[in-house]
Amino acid sequence: MMVEGGDDPEDNKWPRWLRPLLQTSFFRQCKVHADAHKSECNMYCLDCMNGALCSLCLTSHKHHRPIQIRRSSYHDVIRVSEIQKFVDITEVQTYVINSAKIVFLNERPQPRPGKGVTNTCLVCDRSLLDSFTFCSLGCKIVGTSKNFQKRKIGMDQVGSWDSEESVNGGIVVGRLRNKVQSFTPPQTAVNYRAAKRRKGIPHRAPMGGLVLHSY
Repeated sequence: MMVEGGDDPEDNKWPRWLRPLLQTSFFRQCKVHADAHKSECNMYCLDCMNGALCSLCLTSHKHHRPIQIRRSSYHDVIRVSEIQKFVDITEVQTYVINSAKIVFLNERPQPRPGKGVTNTCLVCDRSLLDSFTFCSLGCKIVGTSKNFQKRKIGMDQVGSWDSEESVNGGIVVGRLRNKVQSFTPPQTAVNYRAAKRRKGIPHRAPMGGLVLHSY
């Protein structure tokens, strides 16, 4: 895998387009091709890193590396077959949508794990299959950073991850998670209302992933 970055060792671990990709808001109408029939911005150019693009914008990006972003339950995803050519997705939970394996771009925190859950995302606590460590690409970036690992070691030394544990008169847990960097772009009012409606029920897949049915 080709690694591109700046002088910071943390940046050099990942392609320089990855963080901008995770912070990009997709599925908005293209301002350039607003009158066109297919003007939804669900593409991204890894070479230009100039925000979300619609399919018509790609005519200006010939010989570049465009990728397509998709949606599942109002969250941005990308097919494994596309992203694994450019970045290491080891330890990131994969899912199956319409017979294609995908990974989520950003975290999807859960208030609390369900009963019987034995494994959760190291960063946001979403339930995972036992063979995975992170629920998304964003959580992998955060969870493998030196700053996160140092804070986690500090919390382990305290001796409890319980959110009710108090040390020196302050709530310690949650403070760590509140300081964890999130790459998720802010939701618009329309997206927020839409996200309130649950869509589909996830089912386990036989080959180490989860099947998500989209309707």
